[in-house]
Amino acid sequence: MVDNNLTDNDDAAWQEAVKGIKPLNSSKVVSSPKKKSPSYKEKDISVPLKIYQHDLSLGTTADIDRSTMRRFKREEFAVEAKLDLHGFTENEAYEAVNRFVTSSYLSGKRCILIVTGKGLPHQDEDVFAPKGVLKDRVPQWLNQDNLKQLILSYIHPSPRLGGSGALYILLRRKRS
Repeated sequence: MVDNNLTDNDDAAWQEAVKGIKPLNSSKVVSSPKKKSPSYKEKDISVPLKIYQHDLSLGTTADIDRSTMRRFKREEFAVEAKLDLHGFTENEAYEAVNRFVTSSYLSGKRCILIVTGKGLPHQDEDVFAPKGVLKDRVPQWLNQDNLKQLILSYIHPSPRLGGSGALYILLRRKRS
């Protein structure tokens, strides 16, 4: 959208601001769309690993052998750390999930649990309408490049561990 309310002073100010700028050689310009993420300040914790190309989704079995997947689905891996997101806002939860998964991986944990809750129905909505913002968002966050490189797989655990209101996550082994 073009603003037709610019004055000659505005044009002169713009010309002054850009007078020393030289255009780039177009063959060296690489453009890629930036992904918009929730407001989150990068922490000092980072993990230099390769980016795994597979999409991480519920029950993904890429990069995992049959025996390990069978043990994982039977919940034979003990939960070594748990994050309960009840009462968190979406931005707080995003930050907490990133910090929790990264620090769990860096401390050598193998299996973690994130409790999202099942969500509450809104009074104005249909009884069958989807509910639970965090229940939908956390799997999306786990599939972002900075976290999916740390995760082998995740599933909804049995009701004893939270059922569909939780995510049972198997982390990759930390290699030095």
